[in-house]
Amino acid sequence: MVLNLEEIKKMAVIGAGTMGHGIAQAYAQEGYPVSITDNFESARAGVKGRIKANLETLARGGLLRPDDVEPVLDRISVVDSLAEAVRDADFVTEAVIEDVELKQSIFQEMEKYCPPGSILASNTSSFPMTQISALMVKPERAIITHWSNPPYLVPLVEVVPGEKTTAATLDTAYKLLEKVKKVPVRLQKEVIGFIMNRIQTAMNREVYHLLEMGVASAEDIDRAVVTSIGFRLASLGPLLIRDLAGLDVTAKVDEVLLGEIDSSLTVNRRLKDMVSRGDLGTKTGKGFFEYSPESLVEIIRERDRQFIDRVKQDYRSPE
Repeated sequence: MVLNLEEIKKMAVIGAGTMGHGIAQAYAQEGYPVSITDNFESARAGVKGRIKANLETLARGGLLRPDDVEPVLDRISVVDSLAEAVRDADFVTEAVIEDVELKQSIFQEMEKYCPPGSILASNTSSFPMTQISALMVKPERAIITHWSNPPYLVPLVEVVPGEKTTAATLDTAYKLLEKVKKVPVRLQKEVIGFIMNRIQTAMNREVYHLLEMGVASAEDIDRAVVTSIGFRLASLGPLLIRDLAGLDVTAKVDEVLLGEIDSSLTVNRRLKDMVSRGDLGTKTGKGFFEYSPESLVEIIRERDRQFIDRVKQDYRSPE
């Protein structure tokens, strides 16, 4: 039997990268002690500094009291191995790169060292849990909790059971995410990519196509999305937007456009060329746009400021 919500006392995170450190932070902010590890020593060495910078951003934005920064950091322990991280953990989140064989081996290893009632979650962006848990002895305690970047700010966490995940595992994971002030969304069946990434990939396919055709500049395509689709989606879901517009209008627009928009089943050629050149976005200083270290700091600062403003609409700030 897996643990219930009241029995969840200690967290572990495997992977201290972009998502892992933010997930650890989110749990620590809500009072849970967290052990975090990573195969790369540099990632382990830098994780607390990254989390401290995030917490200071939240404090400046009014989502965290400045006096709470150090206590949150104190609840996070950086350890050298997976075995040490999970040995007394009640809920473990794997947040390593998107390599299904690596994830399978990690889940097999986590199961070997963690307590028998603990829940093992993956932050995978695409792979089904049935596949990830294929080598486990007890896959019934494995589940996907797919967070969005940055995980300490974006509310959504997709909760996706595998074929053998028990209802008790799903219930505990869902309630835990609610307790740490996230917005869990439960998927009723396994699909590759889940909800968010399927919708995002479909939109991105046409965005790349418009750019490749020279319809508009990268700046203007982004501006069009932010000031129309993004503006509405910050408040309304796409199905409610369609209802408000009128489904007769929607059907007519679809009839005109569906034969015109990109329906490719392979990665966009321009995107593949950029990756092959090493233009990987902010991590290399060039992607669809160019970035200096200073401009990147400003972009992230402004992103977080706007995200904090949105979170304040849903969550109370500290008294």
